Amino acid sequence: MLDGIRIIEIEGLGPGPFAAMTLADLGAEVIVVHRKGGGSAPGQPARNPLDRGKRSISLDLKDPDDLETVKRLIAGADGLIEGFRPGVMERLGLGPADAHALNPALVYGRMTGWGQDGPRAMQAGHDLNYIALSGALWYASPAGQPPFTPPTIVGDIGGGALYLVAGMLAGLIRAGRTGAGTVVDAAIVDGSAHMMNLLMSLGAAGGLSMQRGQSILDGPHWSRCYACADGQFLSVQSLEPKFYAIFLDRMGLSDDAEFQKQFDKSAWPALTDRLAAIFAGKPLAHWVALFEGSDACVAPVNAPDGAAADAHMAARGIWHQDEQGLQAAAAPRFDGRTPPAPRPAPTRGQDADAILAELNTGRA
Repeated sequence: MLDGIRIIEIEGLGPGPFAAMTLADLGAEVIVVHRKGGGSAPGQPARNPLDRGKRSISLDLKDPDDLETVKRLIAGADGLIEGFRPGVMERLGLGPADAHALNPALVYGRMTGWGQDGPRAMQAGHDLNYIALSGALWYASPAGQPPFTPPTIVGDIGGGALYLVAGMLAGLIRAGRTGAGTVVDAAIVDGSAHMMNLLMSLGAAGGLSMQRGQSILDGPHWSRCYACADGQFLSVQSLEPKFYAIFLDRMGLSDDAEFQKQFDKSAWPALTDRLAAIFAGKPLAHWVALFEGSDACVAPVNAPDGAAADAHMAARGIWHQDEQGLQAAAAPRFDGRTPPAPRPAPTRGQDADAILAELNTGRA
């Protein structure tokens, strides 16, 4: 879908490389500028899976000759992604003004936690801090317990990388139509707060409370995970009454008067305890078989390797195991086609000679 689009990625951590990987998965040519002299930490693979499908050149951004190479790459690119603190790229002479002087149509993507401005812009932080401040962490964990640390999918990926991808794509469309570049300020606090709008929309219908454990998705007995007899876990989220009725039927609870109180908040704690005791009495395989093929909205909680073995996941070709480890295929899909297996990641600087040759011949 992005064939013919070239993105220059300045090596960073987490959401920036993930955003660039997503663009590469979608067909863009991504050249990652790795730090010269950098390398994998002890015990880490020589190839970063987030670099899959990219080309690599190793440069020192403080070296005048290498800096000139980066500028030549920027001059011929459609987009750039960087993830430094505000001001770092400007001090290197690679800030938006410098880049747009070289390439007025460039889409300049900036990935940070706090954003390019504001009281915290220059402070350090991590995924958990960003989603805590934005409100996205509030409903994690049962009421009365500290919110647990969720996977970085919520902040780094959901609120950060994917908002950067959306911004880059919007900027590329605009540049294609007008020839004018833009600067994308993708901040995890912004994106994770924006994602909360789905939950906030429940407030209009009385489904969202500012008190933890009292909302329609974080309090009910029919919207949580339960431990099974073998220590595995089962997810239940039978929100709509018709699906809840199927859930009760499969559980043999259709005639239980207490379980008919689906939306009675006062009943939720006791019904949660009852379901917890029932689910704890049988192993996960029993419950999976019981709900197989139903609309009860129940599914096992899989580890990634367990997900790869699941029949539905396997049928869609979602997970791939290769020399780089376990990886998920590109998403979304187009025209119903199964995405190809993930392309290999380069070693650091692997494509330097080819990239420099292209610059010298004017083909880059």
